Amino acid sequence: MIEVEGLTKRYGEKTAVDGLSFTVGPGVVTGFLGPNGSGKSTTMRMIIGLDEPTSGEVTVNGRRYRDFSAPLCEVGALLEARSIHTGRSAANHLLALAQTHGISRRRVDEVIDLVGLREVARKRAGSFSLGMGQRLGIASALLGDPATVILDEPVNGLDPEGIRWIRTLLQGLAAEGRTVFVSSHLMSEMALTAEHLIVIGRGRLIADMSVADFIRSASTNTVKVRSPQASGLRDLLVSADVTVSSSAADALEVTGLTGEQIGRTAAEAGIVLYELTPQQASLEEAFMDLTRDSVEYHADVPINGRATGARS
Repeated sequence: MIEVEGLTKRYGEKTAVDGLSFTVGPGVVTGFLGPNGSGKSTTMRMIIGLDEPTSGEVTVNGRRYRDFSAPLCEVGALLEARSIHTGRSAANHLLALAQTHGISRRRVDEVIDLVGLREVARKRAGSFSLGMGQRLGIASALLGDPATVILDEPVNGLDPEGIRWIRTLLQGLAAEGRTVFVSSHLMSEMALTAEHLIVIGRGRLIADMSVADFIRSASTNTVKVRSPQASGLRDLLVSADVTVSSSAADALEVTGLTGEQIGRTAAEAGIVLYELTPQQASLEEAFMDLTRDSVEYHADVPINGRATGARS
């Protein structure tokens, strides 16, 4: 379990993290989301002791990271996949880490196989592609078989097979009862991987809820309806509290009624329905809506194919 209490980090006059508090529990994949400059990486660095908080406290399983005698066996972290000795092979990189904690060579072989690097284990890590470097970083994080795993953008550089692999791996780790805390800018992938979300903006907590509740909070009460008798159904549904719009002769978008209410009205009137679909926001749409006021850098809308510049 990761517990963050009133965490603040200032760099001179800039406040990167501002009074942040949340808990990451075991047994589920928890996604960590926020716009660029929101303080995600700084928060992760403070969790594993790479940055000292200006104020507040963060503990993992009730202890500060620096108090662990064998931190690799407690917390596995990937914050920068390329922070490796480029002249070492993947196997030797992992073996060097293992020897600092008394971890066996057998475990090194296990994580090499786990991340799919067996064929290149003896090659210099400096020659690795971005995706291969990510796999090596994940192997390093899992080397000590930790109960808590913290990964910053783990799918960066992975191909579709690799993305599916890391998704299955993370969900498997959570199913074993581990604490899994993952940041990503790929909303479509986070929607498939995570069950819970911590969302921050400008260093402050915006949301701490399940993925389902997060999406639901941004979804409008709109239902798409298709019927050969759309105009007649429209007349039955429109009221002071219900709006109905149409994009085609047989299609309606109804706001203010549930699918059940629309279906009941149509059935009572003997109206045939081809489709009755509640419209739900995607995770990306929900994220953009909720963090709109927390975006630090905005790109201007292109005009005639040319960008007009950027502003903050």
